[in-house]
Amino acid sequence: MTGPRDLSVQRSTTLSKTALVIGVVTVAVLVSVPLWADQSTSRTLVSLLTLIALAQMWNLLAGYAGLMSVGQQGYIGIGAYSLWLLTDVFGLHPFLAVPLTGLFAAAISLPTAALVFRLKGGYFAIGTWVMAEILRLIVANIPQTGGGSGRTITAVAQMPVDVRMRGTYWLALAAAVGAVLVVYAILRARVGLALTAIRDNEPAVESLGVHVFRAKLSAYVLAAFGCAVTGAVVYMNLLRIQPDSSFSISWTATMIFIVVIGGVGTIEGPILGAIIYFTLQETLSSYGSWYLILLGVLAVVITVWFPGGLWGTLVRRWGVHLFPVQRRLRLGKADEPE
Repeated sequence: MTGPRDLSVQRSTTLSKTALVIGVVTVAVLVSVPLWADQSTSRTLVSLLTLIALAQMWNLLAGYAGLMSVGQQGYIGIGAYSLWLLTDVFGLHPFLAVPLTGLFAAAISLPTAALVFRLKGGYFAIGTWVMAEILRLIVANIPQTGGGSGRTITAVAQMPVDVRMRGTYWLALAAAVGAVLVVYAILRARVGLALTAIRDNEPAVESLGVHVFRAKLSAYVLAAFGCAVTGAVVYMNLLRIQPDSSFSISWTATMIFIVVIGGVGTIEGPILGAIIYFTLQETLSSYGSWYLILLGVLAVVITVWFPGGLWGTLVRRWGVHLFPVQRRLRLGKADEPE
């Protein structure tokens, strides 16, 4: 007869260990890309890597914390304009300024959260969009930021092209890998359990003594930080910032599309969704409106026939987890201490 001492908690699997090895090798290859590939390849990969980072941040909010935000473009814009402020105004080196842009967004997200967290459901989503629009209007009406026409980030534009491209690429890679690892670490910790429980049944979790506001606030501030840093990387690549583009709701629409087709509430889903979206964008964007129609049809098909997204469907049918965050009871010694 099996007793309590014969049971242990299993966290990793053979598949996840294999995926870890493949992932480390893949990241090592990606790190070397600027050393042997042309600038066009590096610039293209920057777009893919930043999409992965942004999608992971939105998935952290909606997929795990249950916060359906449609205002993350506000923090992307803050990241872009913070990069200009830190480099052109305060004279900080662009590569050092990028991570600091996240602090600006995190500071702004605190009072923003105090307002929007009073709203629930669809009202919360509308509230986040309104706050992003307020940020856009504030920036667009400041003469020093160039108003509606925006500004060129001079300190970045004056850097040698090869140095700028390599630095931008490595920062984009750090943002993508960092986003995946941070979300994975959060979900393996107690706060991850709290977030998923809050998403599923907030009143029940609150009755058990979980500090719901603190858990949600942590996810919201972290997502703001990540979106701002990624936004800074994006506009380091583009060189010019404008309120209408950097604060455009199309940023959040893209995040939502990627996470929905990949799989909400999974770490692997946003990666897969970003690759699919990026591939379609690169191959079909020249077809104009037909490209947008195809994206819409794909989103409808995935939503109707694969409601959990492509990766979510794989998880339900075959239990495939490359990033295991579940806890399984098994006989024998545990993989790791809990």
